[in-house]
Amino acid sequence: MAIAPTAGEPSVTTSETVTGQPWPSESRGWFALFVVVFATFVTFFDQTVFGMLSERMKQSFGISDSTLGLLQGPVTVVAYVIVGIPLARLVDIFPRKYVLGASIAVLGSIMALGGLAQSFRQLVFTRLFVGAASSANGPGSYSLLVDSFRPFRIPLVFALLQLGFIGGTSLGAIIGGQMIGYTSTLPETISFLGLPIFNWQLVLLMIGAPGLVAGLLYMLVKEPPRRSPPEASALTAPDAPLARKFAAFMGWDALKAIWARKAVFLPLFGALAMSAIESQGLIPWRVPFIARTYGWNEAEIGALLGTLFLFAMLAGITVGGIFVTWMGKRYKDANIRATAIIFVCTTTVTIVTPLMPTAELAIGMMALGTFFGLAGAPAQNAAIQRIAPNAMRGQVSAFYLFMFTFFGALGSWVIGAVSTYIVGDEQQLWKALLITGVAFLPLATFLMWRGIRPYREEVERLEAVGL
Repeated sequence: MAIAPTAGEPSVTTSETVTGQPWPSESRGWFALFVVVFATFVTFFDQTVFGMLSERMKQSFGISDSTLGLLQGPVTVVAYVIVGIPLARLVDIFPRKYVLGASIAVLGSIMALGGLAQSFRQLVFTRLFVGAASSANGPGSYSLLVDSFRPFRIPLVFALLQLGFIGGTSLGAIIGGQMIGYTSTLPETISFLGLPIFNWQLVLLMIGAPGLVAGLLYMLVKEPPRRSPPEASALTAPDAPLARKFAAFMGWDALKAIWARKAVFLPLFGALAMSAIESQGLIPWRVPFIARTYGWNEAEIGALLGTLFLFAMLAGITVGGIFVTWMGKRYKDANIRATAIIFVCTTTVTIVTPLMPTAELAIGMMALGTFFGLAGAPAQNAAIQRIAPNAMRGQVSAFYLFMFTFFGALGSWVIGAVSTYIVGDEQQLWKALLITGVAFLPLATFLMWRGIRPYREEVERLEAVGL
């Protein structure tokens, strides 16, 4: 449910005859796609491995689940909330390969700095900038790829782009588990560059390096010409007041467009937020839940979890695409109707997961939940693209992604706080997962069903005016 949404397939109606620009060599485009997929892989690989270190961090620093939840979630989006959307705007101003290269290199550096942190506060400080460092990756990648390939290639390109997310998430669990298993054989504290660090911090140093490699690879990408006139990216008139330009830069016009159609947008945004709290908040708690409930270690968890997730995600994207296409032949509101049906399945699976009697069954249910999440994501993302005003589709999509990122990050703290303050016994983490699942997922499902009718009416309105 609401797993790794993309900005959807962007508008690709421009052509060589319209812009007067020749298309770049496809070989350059495929190399750019390779670099973007690799950078996406690195991003999700880092996130997955960092989440798997939760129990090690808790034990080393002696922190509560509530504090651990803050580190794994809200701390990472503090800078994103402040500068995330403005930083994404840099994609429209500067060469995209430089923005993307700098972003992934900074992300890798942040990971490596976490490996040198001498206190919990220092580790928190490094995590403050994770969200900001990655905020330009999505918009920049989409913009770069759309200008690198002819329109008929874009569906294939965006399908292949998902390999970065799938590989990073699944291999992150498998390789990350083995890395943690290896470092656990070392003394609890070791010396690195003359600094005393915990053995698990070596993992952060290792996973930071690929980000620097990805940053260098971006420098080899041939920047494609933008296939729209320069004035198309202008948010305001050149002579507009400074305050007006600042408001547009921060997304004010997009917010007004969303509010003008609040009957259709708010249920969809609300459903995304409620589902993200559980689906994304659960990610850093998977390993602690399995470890505390069933006694497995990270290597055992990662091996089974990563393998099942790989198959579940590939199957989810395939089945989801087939399902929404089948629904699209029957309903104008197919995107939201299909998503609502899948939400019902995800809600059921997620709620019963912490009740499973064995680790194998619990991990299997997690994989099934991921299957439904990936199956529903394409339709959910396409729904927003269908009704977003074309002139500000990028910023509307940015706010949609912001809801996913912000509430998803908040979710890890919510689960940790429930474990610490409501359940009271952090060894019974399964109760916190059950409580949050029951609290948020039925509400998300209700909101998605509530959005079917206004979404259908909005699609009919757009069709009536030829859109």
